[in-house]
Amino acid sequence: MANEYADLATVKAALNLADGDPTSDAMLTQALGAASRGIDRLTGRRFWLDAAPVQRVYRLTGRVAADDDGDRLVVDDIGSLDGLVVETGGATTWSPVTGYLTAPDNAHLDGEPITSLVLPHGRWGTRDSRTRVRVTARFGWPAVPDEVAQATQIQALRLYRRKDSPDGVTGSAEWGVVRLSRVDPDVAALVERLQLPGMG
Repeated sequence: MANEYADLATVKAALNLADGDPTSDAMLTQALGAASRGIDRLTGRRFWLDAAPVQRVYRLTGRVAADDDGDRLVVDDIGSLDGLVVETGGATTWSPVTGYLTAPDNAHLDGEPITSLVLPHGRWGTRDSRTRVRVTARFGWPAVPDEVAQATQIQALRLYRRKDSPDGVTGSAEWGVVRLSRVDPDVAALVERLQLPGMG
């Protein structure tokens, strides 16, 4: 697995496992990967940053809104301005766009991603089915938020311990049998502010 939001050493420490003992490494690594991708699905976004710029193409329909700042295009999270290129067109013909602003203001300074591009003057296109905007960028987040790292640790530990409750139930003589919820309540609370609308 790659792009996990927590590291193996931290999870092993939480379980009081010796760092040099590889006995549970395979299962814990799998749990970390599953927990990380589960948080991606829960929030509707990913928190790792592309190593190099990649291209994504957007239709304008449903992604553009006019507001007081100008014509706003909603894009996937952009975690770095390195290599950012914006073009309009379609098929094989693309023209560079200049004079756009990134939003929200100071996003990267606050550890947050850029989520929209704003044209203060002019429009992104005619909104017909042929117009596209091509964005070349390093998508993702500037850094993994603390909430995501903590949620990943909790969920990975929970998944690892499922080997002891394969039917989704756990219990003790003191408080009886309890059915485990699908998502740990603490995980849901930690990532709630990061969820895109309609996710979760």
